[in-house]
Amino acid sequence: MYQSLQSLLKKSTCSHCLPPDLEKEDWPWMFFLAGLCFIFGLVGLILSYYGHEPSITRGFYLLAYLTGGWEATFNTIKHLKKRELDIEFLMLAVALGAAVIGGWREGALLLFLFSASGAMEHFAMGRTKKAIGALFRGAPKRARVIINEQEEQYSIDQLAVGMRVLVTAGEQIPADLEIIKGESACDESNLTGEAYPVKKTRGDIALSGTINLWGILEGRVLRPASESSLQKIIRLIQDAQQLKAPSQRFTDRFGTDYTILILTLCSIMFFVWWLLQGKPAFVSTPLVPSAFYRTMTLLVVSSPCALVLSVPSAILSAIASGARQGILYRGGAAIETLAKVSVVALDKTGTITSGHLILSKLVCLQGSEAELKNNAYNLARFSEHPLSRAIRRTAGSWEVRQEEVDNFETLPGLGIKATMHGTSYAMGSLHFIEQCALNLSPDLQGATRPLFTEANCEAVVWIASNDLLGYMTFSDEIREEAALTLQKLHQDGLRTVMLTGDHAQSANMTGEKVGVHEILSELSPEEKVAAIEHLKQGGRVRVAMIGDGVNDAPCLAAADVGVAMGARGSDAALEQAEIVLMNDRIENFLLARMLSQQARTIIYQNITLALGTVLIMVTAAFLFPIPLTLGVAAHEGSTLLVVLNSLRLLRTKLVAKK
Repeated sequence: MYQSLQSLLKKSTCSHCLPPDLEKEDWPWMFFLAGLCFIFGLVGLILSYYGHEPSITRGFYLLAYLTGGWEATFNTIKHLKKRELDIEFLMLAVALGAAVIGGWREGALLLFLFSASGAMEHFAMGRTKKAIGALFRGAPKRARVIINEQEEQYSIDQLAVGMRVLVTAGEQIPADLEIIKGESACDESNLTGEAYPVKKTRGDIALSGTINLWGILEGRVLRPASESSLQKIIRLIQDAQQLKAPSQRFTDRFGTDYTILILTLCSIMFFVWWLLQGKPAFVSTPLVPSAFYRTMTLLVVSSPCALVLSVPSAILSAIASGARQGILYRGGAAIETLAKVSVVALDKTGTITSGHLILSKLVCLQGSEAELKNNAYNLARFSEHPLSRAIRRTAGSWEVRQEEVDNFETLPGLGIKATMHGTSYAMGSLHFIEQCALNLSPDLQGATRPLFTEANCEAVVWIASNDLLGYMTFSDEIREEAALTLQKLHQDGLRTVMLTGDHAQSANMTGEKVGVHEILSELSPEEKVAAIEHLKQGGRVRVAMIGDGVNDAPCLAAADVGVAMGARGSDAALEQAEIVLMNDRIENFLLARMLSQQARTIIYQNITLALGTVLIMVTAAFLFPIPLTLGVAAHEGSTLLVVLNSLRLLRTKLVAKK
């Protein structure tokens, strides 16, 4: 998960800025070494204060050097083998230089603070890792597969699309299933953040990794386990670091080249202070620090540990905090960009409305009603459109059978075409049915037109073949939270636009109920993309798009920030979105934006603190002698403050404003 961040930081920071390995946590060992360094250094300080034998005092300081510099030494050797210089090299050089001029106390203090802050940062990143990892603990390993009415145990990797799987109470759902028998409720909190059990009955989708709470469910495998919702979201989180935040590009510049520049500058300043200003080369006096002493101080204060860590630590904390609360960010760029959005575009079905459509009427104009139901179910089996899901749920109470479907084709925003038993079928909008040229009789063609208004503001699905024609109307509820969410966006000065393929009457009624600023209806997927580009005004305006369907994927890609509704959303929508609201709640967009704003603020605070500390201390080191102890405290203190400031995001409980 942290591969790209490690790649960045290996080139530009000390190892104590690196996140821990996913499989082991080394911060306890690092804290142990830092503790030994402190004890040995403190003993050496006490012995020197009471005038004990210098050799004994130096022995304890050497032990402090050994324990405090253990991790840094091994990492520096590895980097030197790759011909890389990092900040650890600078820290070790300063510690050894301090020993050369007799500053054992300062060197031990540097190594103690360096190792202690490194352990703290590893601990902080470990908390981030645990916050994300808790979402996916205990992934299912085996499944009960029904073959010839007999139950057999299969490993998850052996599951194939179409297999019948039995899940008893208390078991995890092994793969994404369409429920074909039984009734229960599933705990989806580990996947979507949903706190309450979600009812499951015939036609519903049960997500891999969720827990069947009380009933016995039988389901059909929708996709291989490697492509399940659980694995899909795990991959999204693993890929999150690939999208760098804009601020992170600034900190990327502090790598090996910067280290070489600092070493060169410090070497020059050593000769300037020694030869041009006449300072002692190595031996300091109480009133006049040596040129070498000032060089060591300059090395410490110019090391950009805190600066390089300022952005990644905040991004990782924000990703972890969001994931724990049902908000998945796919990288730092999404976090920073969402905070700058001024226009929010929303799809209608499944976003402003619940997407849980209910059949309100079924009318058969030609052919039998049983045939109409059977063909509608089989055409809907292979589509994840909200209307297709509604048909599958409704078909749970019908007597239908699975047919062999050939030449299946989905036309986003229009409908579905397929062949069954050599006959062509179409299902979708009235306009789509008329385009398919299925040789409908003239009276049937004329009969369809006035029926369109009969559904009024409900969704209408037509099914047709050469000898079959009928339609179904579906009602959809507006989300209770939609109006309040839009109201709060308006209070924050954001403009809202609804983009939908539905007819104008339905779109206007829905838009007016929730109070959206602008309504654009009867749009094809291409027209939705064009609308997004128009809203962006050539890049001058930041636009977020919220959607959940296949036909929303192009819009999500075209927007500055694509936001997908729910882990139950289509694969295409989730792949194109930078942010996923995993628990399918539109109000969580407010929470996502709030966390993005907080993360952006903390990033700016971190950069200001880190860069300001470097600039102030470097300027001071040039102008007049400053104690090495002060330089050490400023360097390590700013690094620790940056990490602790970022960790505030992990404690954030996102609560919508009243």
